[in-house]
Amino acid sequence: MKQSYDHTFECMITFAEFALTCGCASVHLVARRRGWGGSPPGDDAEATRRIIAAAVELIGRTGAEISIADVAESLGVIRQTVYRYFPSADALMTASAIASADDFLDRLARQVSGLGDPVEAMTEAVVFTLTDVRRTPHLGILLSSSYSNAHPEGMTSDEAQAFGMTMIRRFDVDWAAHGYDEPALRELVEYVLRTMQSFFLSPGDPARSDDELRRYLRRWMGSAIGAQPKA
Repeated sequence: MKQSYDHTFECMITFAEFALTCGCASVHLVARRRGWGGSPPGDDAEATRRIIAAAVELIGRTGAEISIADVAESLGVIRQTVYRYFPSADALMTASAIASADDFLDRLARQVSGLGDPVEAMTEAVVFTLTDVRRTPHLGILLSSSYSNAHPEGMTSDEAQAFGMTMIRRFDVDWAAHGYDEPALRELVEYVLRTMQSFFLSPGDPARSDDELRRYLRRWMGSAIGAQPKA
């Protein structure tokens, strides 16, 4: 009787192991199918685009910083998959901000359209950016106090500099006629980025109104811009 019981027990264990193995295989198979929404990317470029798109959507929905785990979960992949394309959450945040910048730049271009004076154009651009960035949380997170306190170098990173150069090249300003060559423009962009960062970090208590901020910027930032010798 004991022998029969032992044989039955062994059979049950064997069956359980088989079921567990098959179950795990099924889970992995389902995971593969569900990952990337059941449609894996065709190449690395597509994977990168889809990761950034997921990050942009998450930031736009939450208005907050995101983690690699957040993006991986939204795509149905493991974190290592996202890390393959972005080494850190900071890198992914930067890529997301840049990907979201086009709409902002279009609105900015409309705001400064027709302003040929560099002081007026830059003053209006800074005021507009400080106000409108609330509608673009992807950029706001990069420039806000919560991000800048931990990553103050972000404002002068290569990505931020490239963004700033793209921004001022949309102005209706003849920079060369006002004495600005490429190196001078890059220094101007760095100066303006640092100025905006200071207002994000400490807007004042109470914060200046838009008109008050314009007067302040024309007086102090305008003096710096106008100091460039004309060609």
